[in-house]
Amino acid sequence: MNATEVVSSPSRNVRTTATDANHFILTFENNRLASELFGQFDQHLKLLEQRLQIEARARGNSVAITGELQATNQARRALDFLYARLQSGVSVEASDVEGAIRMAVAADDQLSLPTLERKAKLSMAQISTRKKTIAARTPTQDAYMRALERSEMVFGVGPAGTGKTYLAVAHAAQLLERGVVDRIVLTRPAVEAGERLGFLPGDMKEKVDPYLRPLYDALYDMIPGDKVERAITAGVIEIAPLAFMRGRTLANAAIILDEAQNTTSMQMKMFLTRLGENGRMIITGDPSQVDLPRGVTSGLVEALTVLKGVEGVSVVRFKDTDVVRHPLVGRIVQAYDAKYKVQDESEQSEH
Repeated sequence: MNATEVVSSPSRNVRTTATDANHFILTFENNRLASELFGQFDQHLKLLEQRLQIEARARGNSVAITGELQATNQARRALDFLYARLQSGVSVEASDVEGAIRMAVAADDQLSLPTLERKAKLSMAQISTRKKTIAARTPTQDAYMRALERSEMVFGVGPAGTGKTYLAVAHAAQLLERGVVDRIVLTRPAVEAGERLGFLPGDMKEKVDPYLRPLYDALYDMIPGDKVERAITAGVIEIAPLAFMRGRTLANAAIILDEAQNTTSMQMKMFLTRLGENGRMIITGDPSQVDLPRGVTSGLVEALTVLKGVEGVSVVRFKDTDVVRHPLVGRIVQAYDAKYKVQDESEQSEH
């Protein structure tokens, strides 16, 4: 390639000047957005360097990318996507850069993914509310978010830190804002209290708040705090302990069951049959973290088998590689998985 050759870029207002196959310069038209894209003290570019083993050097509103051909293309796709995100008015944080890198790498590793176009642009599923826009950070998150749009009942199963509960709440908040549903119902089995909530002090909200805190945290991220409080008071956002849902039919609602691995078989069947007209159900849990008494079958584990192949039900399985919290969390999950795998193999050999 000649030094002056320009390679087409999928985003408007981005010019790519190639000097050779492994080196090119990306120039962004908007200086302010380019500065946000690169990050304070170029921290976002440093992330690209660390994750993709490339060299990224910023100068004004341009960045020179040098490295292996595949890695430099991945860097270009990631930066192009993030710049388009900034152009649409959405901020870019380090976690967004991490996600764009994961997805850019996946574009080469998993060419069968329908949401990714090789050597072109990243197309990530997004959830948008008035307060926040979230883009998928892993291929599994992308599949999960698209399943939430497509199916009336979605199971998101896998280890902690993969975003399955957070995205479920975000999707429910989006449906509420769009007017697709009239309310959000949050529920979770209170195993620690033995489901005997009547013995706990306070009103119903105070009784179950400790068990639903992760769902609340996600809600406040998606919806302004004062609106959350008003919605709870008006019953638009309902706190419904699993033990108290028997006999109800939930229509025009987005219903989330969190920590579903701690439901019994009967509880899970009862919950799943609460789905009413224009209802959406999202069930999240980690089958490896069951807190039920020994010998009691997890309703989640059973449901995943019983409902396999049932029309209208989608199951998305997250892995330790989908952990999007601190990188150390992913390594911790892998370490425990390895330990339990050895234990399982040992027990099987004994029998």
